[in-house]
Amino acid sequence: MFNLPNLLALSRLLIAPVMFWVILNPEVFTDNGWHISWSYYTASLLFVLASVTDFFDGYIARELNQITIVGQILDPLADKMLTLAAFLGLMMSGEASAWAIYIIIGRELFITSLRTLSISIGIDVSASFMGKVKTVIQMIAIGFLLMHWDGGNVLLWMAVAVTVYSGGEYLLGFAKAYRTKETV
Repeated sequence: MFNLPNLLALSRLLIAPVMFWVILNPEVFTDNGWHISWSYYTASLLFVLASVTDFFDGYIARELNQITIVGQILDPLADKMLTLAAFLGLMMSGEASAWAIYIIIGRELFITSLRTLSISIGIDVSASFMGKVKTVIQMIAIGFLLMHWDGGNVLLWMAVAVTVYSGGEYLLGFAKAYRTKETV
């Protein structure tokens, strides 16, 4: 049940609330005489560290043939918790558009539910290429926004567009797989 890939996914679940707290509490740094940028660096470091575990858990699971049902549910959940912690923290701190975050969260919750349903009824709907592009663009947008770099909001809205598009692709893939399963 708990192998190395699953433990890496679990680590993302643990890092996400810490990063969220850092984003929302920059005064911890400034009250102790540190420049506000240290808050940005810390949140960004936590985000990058957690994002790296996302790459390695999937790689290790495939290479060592350690793909489990727990992992198939835990991995996307951990991914969503990490990105949602970052997006919500950025929105609550005034660094990201509430509408953009609402659209992303709505899509992520819907697709995560659909993925869980597909696993429970034995339908394999793997992430599409655009789903992977979505993840990369979201992560880059989060990085830019966490570091307060120019272009972060443009990247955020690009992430929204790709997020909606890839959600549509996933929904169509599920519908096709479901119809095929029903006719078998």
